[in-house]
Amino acid sequence: MTIEQDLRTDQKTAMRARDKATLNAIRSVQAEVATAKAAPGFTSEVDDSLYRKTIATYVKRISKSITEYQAMGERGEAQVETLSFEVEYLTRYLPQTLNEQGTRQLIEGVLTKTGVDADTQPGQVIGAVMRTGEELDGALVNRLVREMLEAQ
Repeated sequence: MTIEQDLRTDQKTAMRARDKATLNAIRSVQAEVATAKAAPGFTSEVDDSLYRKTIATYVKRISKSITEYQAMGERGEAQVETLSFEVEYLTRYLPQTLNEQGTRQLIEGVLTKTGVDADTQPGQVIGAVMRTGEELDGALVNRLVREMLEAQ
């Protein structure tokens, strides 16, 4: 079953259950996909790849919003709760990324293999790590590479 079909099935179930939180998450993704399809020059198919890319972009954007709402304290609690649910719900459609420990080990391997030192630019190491073909969280890679280079 495709992601689009899964979302439609989930949407019907949420409508029957009057689950507004799930409906809002699904409708947000559908709106993002519709926007991507309407973009000038869009010629590819509407497939799982488009949905994954769209969901990943949306999750990344709302994750940043969560941080901003958390900084607001009590005034932002409702939004944090809503957006956190959306992230949790939509994450199941994304490929699993390597955890922090696995990412750290991968970075150590790249550092050893390439023979970098404290004078090496972090961007060079980050690029080498991201090209390994693993499913990685770019923000986590960035943070860990910088920490590891500073420790050298």
